[in-house]
Amino acid sequence: MDIPVDKSVEIFFRFYSDILEEETTETLFAEVENNEFGYYKIIDLPFYTPKIASGDIVWAEYIDAEGMLTYRKTIQHSGNSIIHAIIMDDAYDIDEVCKIFRYMGCRTEQLNHNYFALEIPARANYIPIKRKLDELEKEGILDYAESGLSDQHQYKNVSFGT
Repeated sequence: MDIPVDKSVEIFFRFYSDILEEETTETLFAEVENNEFGYYKIIDLPFYTPKIASGDIVWAEYIDAEGMLTYRKTIQHSGNSIIHAIIMDDAYDIDEVCKIFRYMGCRTEQLNHNYFALEIPARANYIPIKRKLDELEKEGILDYAESGLSDQHQYKNVSFGT
């Protein structure tokens, strides 16, 4: 399937969601990276798809049964990480919470009035972001899942005491 290189495409993902606790699907936008090999660069922030981040290069092919390009495997990870968060206290405005993380250099995308995806860029130091997430969680403002931490954002054996 030949797709113009400057055109964005939709890629279909099917997976088990730990967040939703069921088999689910999500469609993400991507840019053509290599038409010949079926490689695409993800440009969306996933709301549910685990272990996929914007900037990742994935292999997808057209599957008749799905009627669209369908994810097959990740070719190259971008190094970006994805956190999924939900506002637990309605007294807090999601826009204000997202602004905190955008100020820290992260990209956010809201699904609705209380659920958002947070992208930690590959070059970012995750520790201050993790501390802020933990602080907001401890205060009952949000709950979050580290749905796709890249290798550079792993924090094993690091103390997060405040």
